[in-house]
Amino acid sequence: MTIKTAMKWTLPLLLLASVEIPALAKTHSDMFDVSCKELWPAVKDTLRNSGKYGIIGIDNTEMTASYNIGGALGGKRINSLVLNEKGTGCELQVQTAYSGLIHNDEGDFRKRVEDSLAKLKAAKTAAPASTDSQAKPD
Repeated sequence: MTIKTAMKWTLPLLLLASVEIPALAKTHSDMFDVSCKELWPAVKDTLRNSGKYGIIGIDNTEMTASYNIGGALGGKRINSLVLNEKGTGCELQVQTAYSGLIHNDEGDFRKRVEDSLAKLKAAKTAAPASTDSQAKPD
């Protein structure tokens, strides 16, 4: 292939790639068997304390957040989420910039939220037990 032929194909391939990448964005939905009021602190804990996310914005009233993830090698990606009450449970909708062979932004985030929810539940159940043990005997 000559340089002229390669140059002729470069622009169309770049244009195709620029259209294809946004098409990879997807909204993922997961149901949790807790209320959104209980899930929201776990979501915020994940964003603030996992060390994986850069917070762009959090709205406590609407239970929405935008954040970035990634670094130099994988590139920064902006994701967003919203919690929706669904009966007695809560739907976590995550809109990811990309998930594929290299990245699983939604799956990784969901797993971290599940871990944070378990941690917060354990701390909540341990708190009453610790105050009961501090009670003075008669």
